[in-house]
Amino acid sequence: MSNKEPYFEDIPDRRDTNSLKWGKYAGRDILPLWVADMDFKSPPGVLERAKKEANFGNFGYANCPTGLVDAVLERSMELYGWKVNSSWLVWLPGMVCALNVSCRVFEKESSQVFTQTPVYPPFLTAPGNFDLPCTRIPMCLDQGRFSIDFDALEALPSKPSDLFMLCHPHNPVGSAFTKDELKRFGEWACRKELFVCSDEIHCDLLLEPGLTHTPLASISPELADRVVTLMAPSKTFNLPGFGCSFAVISNGQLRRRFKKAMAGIVPDPPAMGFALAESAYRTGESWRMELIDYLRANRDFAISELSNIQGLVPYSPQATYLMWLDARNLPVENPQVFFENAGVGLSDGKDFGAPGFLRLNLGCSRGLLKQAIDRMVSACKAL
Repeated sequence: MSNKEPYFEDIPDRRDTNSLKWGKYAGRDILPLWVADMDFKSPPGVLERAKKEANFGNFGYANCPTGLVDAVLERSMELYGWKVNSSWLVWLPGMVCALNVSCRVFEKESSQVFTQTPVYPPFLTAPGNFDLPCTRIPMCLDQGRFSIDFDALEALPSKPSDLFMLCHPHNPVGSAFTKDELKRFGEWACRKELFVCSDEIHCDLLLEPGLTHTPLASISPELADRVVTLMAPSKTFNLPGFGCSFAVISNGQLRRRFKKAMAGIVPDPPAMGFALAESAYRTGESWRMELIDYLRANRDFAISELSNIQGLVPYSPQATYLMWLDARNLPVENPQVFFENAGVGLSDGKDFGAPGFLRLNLGCSRGLLKQAIDRMVSACKAL
């Protein structure tokens, strides 16, 4: 693809399509910038593959295609310098169930689960599904970037086999952790004999030029033995409705435990999910690079405009298509309700463990984003 920015402007009308994102405000003049679901069409190669599968006309059960496994292994090496063995892969229908499976693996062994806040809501709810206490570690803010509070980690009352749930890159604050940060975190986790579930679903959406993703499990063999890495093409190529994700677990014993925790409960991905995932990885790379350019421009536009609102602080994400906003100094009782009443639907920070904050989805056309931000600016000027 080249000179295809109009591709990201040619957006299907998702109203009245049973869309979770757009259906939330059906019949109301509220622009939905909340759930992590982009409005863009998936890559052209993916759309062609979907047509091919539909024309074939049979949607029976399917095994994971060898071509998809090969694509994952090649991609891991090319993009991250991480040599993955095919036997390490465990296929899943989604990331939320994978977070819950990870907690289930350790429910009788861990005394608690640790995670950094703010964080994607299932990180906060999954431990409770297995009666595991969830200890929240607030992230530190340094020069506009959220990072790991290593002093807080050292002070944690952890026990061997406790579980740390890491979001890397981080949703909702958009931090892409550096290799040095990951090494330090990994050394701490190994010293404390913890296990780690590392959700790396946004790893192919790094917005800053020159950044590369470092899988946590690639830091050292010792650390890899303690890590369940979660990945998927769903966020990158806008395929969340097709339920195809995977875990990478190099430790054979841990992998068997993970599969046992899934048994009889977690289904395999659907045939179409496998097919479209393979197509995305095989044909979607140039589309991905142009998507990143478009998202970066959306981010920069949003930062420029929102920075002018007194009482609102936007944080520029290094990764993801999500922007974290500090609205605690706005003179309103509930920022999410305030902007909703102004015609903009944002995610409420309290669901991420941070009341008074908001999350804004940049995965939309520039025109829609501008319309939403204009509404936000006008509403704040009227205060």
